Amino acid sequence: MEKKYFAPSELIINEDGSCFHLHLRPEQLADKVILVGDPARVNTVASHFDTQECEVASREFHTITGTYKGKRITCQSHGIGCDNIDIVINELDTLANIDYETRQERDTHRELTMVRIGTCGGLQPFTPVGTFIASVKSIGFDGLLNYYAGRNEVCDLHLEEAFKKHMAWDPIKGAPYVSIADPDLINQIAQDDMVRGFTISCGGFYGPQGRELRIPLADPKQNEKVEAFEYDDMRICNFEMESSALAGLASLLGHRAMTCCMVIANRYAKEMNTEYKNSIDTLIEKVLDRI
Repeated sequence: MEKKYFAPSELIINEDGSCFHLHLRPEQLADKVILVGDPARVNTVASHFDTQECEVASREFHTITGTYKGKRITCQSHGIGCDNIDIVINELDTLANIDYETRQERDTHRELTMVRIGTCGGLQPFTPVGTFIASVKSIGFDGLLNYYAGRNEVCDLHLEEAFKKHMAWDPIKGAPYVSIADPDLINQIAQDDMVRGFTISCGGFYGPQGRELRIPLADPKQNEKVEAFEYDDMRICNFEMESSALAGLASLLGHRAMTCCMVIANRYAKEMNTEYKNSIDTLIEKVLDRI
């Protein structure tokens, strides 16, 4: 079978042989990838590395590849939102699985292991500020995965329908999807000191997460319904903005991925910790040791 050719308009390669947004070259990417939202947090992660071989920065995309206890690791920032995850995961996959010289897929598939370390808002009494949460399944409010063929094969369709029924979901918002993190990776990273549960990835920080400032909410009861939802003895533990796209795209592309977050605000208890940057280092160390 003739290999697919990826045209310059679809696979955009910079003059230096790097991918369009991340400005990374294939040899600069490790098989193990730590993903963080904040470009500055890449430096925090890399401060634990024993060696650093390269550093690249472009817009909100900041990358450092190095070694930690003998493991070669890339730390990559993605900014905020599932739209940025779409860029980052697709471009990382091209670096791993497309030959930039021929613009064709490589003969051997290269699997990446990707763990996102983030912050989130807790939604349950058992997720107070400081809790570490591993997202087993993520409900995407953003709609991103609906643009890709095969989304039904990598999503939990029964959970989707149960959630829409419980929420009395308004179709004008678009269809939510439920992506599934790699179960073996969840066990590897979460172990016995992270809460496992469902996560909602929101398409915004204010209205989509039930925050009301000067614009009234379309559904003022949204968060109450979210907090009450239960399926297979699991609850929705947190709001964040990227885990659904990460798990979904990784599944479609043949990679292992998951998200673990530290709770910095508990919406249920109306608590907030603005000094979280000093304490997320504990989560970073756990992930580096376990990846």
